[in-house]
Amino acid sequence: MKQAINDKEMHKEHKEEIFNVLKNEPYAQFLGIELLEIGEGTASAEVEVQNHMLNSHGTVHGAVIFAIADYVFAAACNSYGKTSVGLSTTVHFMAAGYKGATLRAEAKEEKKNHRTSWYKINIMSDNELVATMEALAYRKNHYFVPVEES
Repeated sequence: MKQAINDKEMHKEHKEEIFNVLKNEPYAQFLGIELLEIGEGTASAEVEVQNHMLNSHGTVHGAVIFAIADYVFAAACNSYGKTSVGLSTTVHFMAAGYKGATLRAEAKEEKKNHRTSWYKINIMSDNELVATMEALAYRKNHYFVPVEES
């Protein structure tokens, strides 16, 4: 009988490798988003708001806010080394961010089972809550770090 892989042990054993895979995500790098840390089902990242990230009103474009939220969601749901993909997200925009501000996003796992996991994400702009995201991920069978199954 095949024994289940322990997510917490996978995270502890492969944390550095998982972090390195996730910090090198091409789109996040293109935007200048920096992954700060990952934990078991958690992640945080920051980006400094540049001119090209603004909308026609001079505030942070919603797509940039979504991008950093989606990035920490992806990092949190992949923090166990198991390939996970987003199924759905809901974003609530609450305040504007401005050029020169630092956007910081933090994701926290609310619950997970074998196939799905749920997250809450807060996006702050210089310590003001600008948006929240609720997100659902699908957990595939594939691991992107070495796995020894017994």
